[in-house]
Amino acid sequence: MNPSIALCFCVSATLAIGSAAAQTPTESPVAAPYAGQQHRSIKAYSDDEVQNYLAGKGMGMAKAAELNGFPGPLHVLALASELKLSQEQVHKTQALFDAMDAQARAAGQRWMDEERRLDRAFMDKSISPQGLQAALERIGRFQTEVRQAHLAAHLAQIRILSPEQVSAYQRLRGYDEAPGQLHQGAPASHGHHRH
Repeated sequence: MNPSIALCFCVSATLAIGSAAAQTPTESPVAAPYAGQQHRSIKAYSDDEVQNYLAGKGMGMAKAAELNGFPGPLHVLALASELKLSQEQVHKTQALFDAMDAQARAAGQRWMDEERRLDRAFMDKSISPQGLQAALERIGRFQTEVRQAHLAAHLAQIRILSPEQVSAYQRLRGYDEAPGQLHQGAPASHGHHRH
């Protein structure tokens, strides 16, 4: 065998063996990214996520509204001074937030209860294909109720504000006017806002 070819073969073999030996178990393609999560009260969600859903928080569920020019009542209340809200606007926005919060908390509680039931059914091996389907339908219904509460509040909130206040909200929240965005963030179908 040619000595140059033999040397190349030896170097290649040594590099391959060294590379395999240096690979740690965490670099393995079968490493479990969920390790440690098996101790969660609801495996699919962190404890913080569970607490946020129980507290009625949106957790980004209303981004379709928020980032398309429909302000949210919680942030409107936080910016009441900068938006120059009237007392009537503050009262309506607070009532809107309170209703949304109550609906989202109630639906969030039912959602997390169903998630616990699903988790338990897998844990005690009592799950069946029919039970899984029914559980997912219930979970989907309550998850939809949480998102509905938040999105509906954004939809109602824009009717409380003037177009100028909506534009100010967009600026204060740091949202740039996107191409194709409705004028001043207000839906074209609104016409005049009610106060």
